[in-house]
Amino acid sequence: MIGLAGTIWGMELGLLTLGDHRTDPASGVRTSQAERHQNTLDYLDHAEPAGFDAAFVGEHHFSDFITASPPVFLAWLAGRTSKIALGSGVTLLPHHDPVTAEDFATLDVVSGGRAEVWVGRGVEPYVYGYFGQDADRAVDMQQEGVELLV
Repeated sequence: MIGLAGTIWGMELGLLTLGDHRTDPASGVRTSQAERHQNTLDYLDHAEPAGFDAAFVGEHHFSDFITASPPVFLAWLAGRTSKIALGSGVTLLPHHDPVTAEDFATLDVVSGGRAEVWVGRGVEPYVYGYFGQDADRAVDMQQEGVELLV
């Protein structure tokens, strides 16, 4: 999935990838995960030259969306750009220790203050089981994570 945030009438434009990794409907071919990650990096590499103001990478686990570590993609992009904002879209906070703030703080420092962390709890309850977590506690875990992050 590729998204576009904002409009051209006085708003900022952002490029978003959720890291979808599905079979190409035209060719019937599904690339390897390594190829899909490289395709995502190539896509993000065009954000600043194309005039976008921001690039966002979504976090997913155990699905057909394979960007499990947005800060890694964003750190790569930070070294190749100089102006665009770099953000997670979103960081699944219940699955992280609040120390994840250090990842984004480091990204912010190395990018010259361009990092943004957006947080959420996710939309796929089954993922909580893979992390040994109770999906019924998602709201509480999110609230606790936000409090510790702040």
